[in-house]
Amino acid sequence: MITSIETQKVAGVDQTFYVLQILDNRMTIMIPTQSCKHGGLRSIVSKKEVDEVLSILEERDLDIGPQTWNRRYRDYMDKIKTGSIHDVAEVMRDLFLLSVDKDLSYGERKMLDTARNLLVKELSLAQQVDEEKMSQRIDTIFS
Repeated sequence: MITSIETQKVAGVDQTFYVLQILDNRMTIMIPTQSCKHGGLRSIVSKKEVDEVLSILEERDLDIGPQTWNRRYRDYMDKIKTGSIHDVAEVMRDLFLLSVDKDLSYGERKMLDTARNLLVKELSLAQQVDEEKMSQRIDTIFS
């Protein structure tokens, strides 16, 4: 989450930075405003997009396919790295559905938790509700 915009001298030149606080661990980072598109920054999803993301989580008519766990893991990691909340929702949905039929590897379980946490945090910010409420809403979809 962007907490401020600051200007600092770097190599004698004034540069403007977004100051971000990572929600999971409260770490603060600074990203130059000129390179924010290349740095993967994007706005929090709109309220309309929240509904689209929740619709992705509700989809059940899918064929996940017979991939090995490590191939699936790489594919899902690539999706998470895109930064797209829609891709993260697909990863969570697919891993949850897969967990119903078989045990997930340690890496897949950890990735499922990561995807869930990312969704809860961003969707709760977009809907302006606390994380617990959004967490319960997501849990309801998968119960």
